[in-house]
Amino acid sequence: MQENLAVPTEEGIRRPMVDPSLVTVTRIVYLLHGLSILIGVFTGASIATAFVFGWPSIIAVIINYVKRSDVRGTYLDTHFSWQIRTFWYALLWIVLVTVVGFIFAFVLIGFAIWVIGFIVLGVWVCYRIIRGWLRLNDELPMPM
Repeated sequence: MQENLAVPTEEGIRRPMVDPSLVTVTRIVYLLHGLSILIGVFTGASIATAFVFGWPSIIAVIINYVKRSDVRGTYLDTHFSWQIRTFWYALLWIVLVTVVGFIFAFVLIGFAIWVIGFIVLGVWVCYRIIRGWLRLNDELPMPM
């Protein structure tokens, strides 16, 4: 158990420590999202579709919603918002890329839209999860 009862923020302001079990829950959620990304990398699915439709990320988002009230008012609240927004924005972009790609598939550029769109979306999802994990390890909130 740490003796230090406060953690410095980026601005140098000290804030109260949070319950370590909530930090563990937040790490587990990032780990589940990371597992979905790995499933996308090592299977035939794209990173983005594995992230949104894979069971690890679905479980992670459920955990986010169930435990969100427990982290209110702490820096972990920003991580939960970051994780939830990453999931829902990824789903939104999957739908948009799919629809636009389908519309343009009739003139053959839709396939390029799908490929490029899903690659860019996969990189974006990886960036969001890695960035969140690193800031959590540094006990820093996510920017809003």
